Amino acid sequence: MKKIFLVEDEKSLSNLLVSYLVNAEYDVTPFYDGLLAKKAIIEEPDLWVLDIMLPGIDGYALIKEIKSNNPECPVIFMSARSAELDRVLGLEMGSDDYLPKPFLPRELVLRVNRLLKKNKTSLSENKILLGSCIFNRQKRIILSNDEETVLTVKEYDILEFLISNKGKAVGRTEIIDTVWGTDYFGSERVVDDTLRRLRKKVPELPLEAVYGYGYILKIK
Repeated sequence: MKKIFLVEDEKSLSNLLVSYLVNAEYDVTPFYDGLLAKKAIIEEPDLWVLDIMLPGIDGYALIKEIKSNNPECPVIFMSARSAELDRVLGLEMGSDDYLPKPFLPRELVLRVNRLLKKNKTSLSENKILLGSCIFNRQKRIILSNDEETVLTVKEYDILEFLISNKGKAVGRTEIIDTVWGTDYFGSERVVDDTLRRLRKKVPELPLEAVYGYGYILKIK
């Protein structure tokens, strides 16, 4: 069940929005104070719904903390103030959607549904599980044992090619033609040298050499 943190100091409105989101099968935690919500950022919900005017700290300060902790977490802003100004400022600070008050609770549910579906698709496209490692395509890094390894251009290109041929042995010549180009003139050792460095940086990567032929990425 997706977890949502709702930050709204008007309790009657908060209770109404919570009931609609719970009926839509979301796990919702309400906060009535910006400072209390700030303390919960480390819990990393799937989505935040923020009012801009809050006691403690306002929604603008809160979204800075949220995006600093997890840039990919979607945020919906709500506000009864100048709608156009708040919408622009919110987008500049990283909000993913904006609802001017008053609005129908059902509209919030629809926006939440859209954002969480979009976010799920984005994560599945941008992050791939490679054995015990996570390959983040967007950031061009591999996460392994809580350590991030930044890939070089060729390491990234080879890895993408091997992923497209997952579970299949790929020859060095084929790798060179795809990554370096068919007009490349040089030794096939460039493939070995590049992947040797990658395997040294990320030993957990399920990448194996096929003697006398090439390489295989053993993922399902």
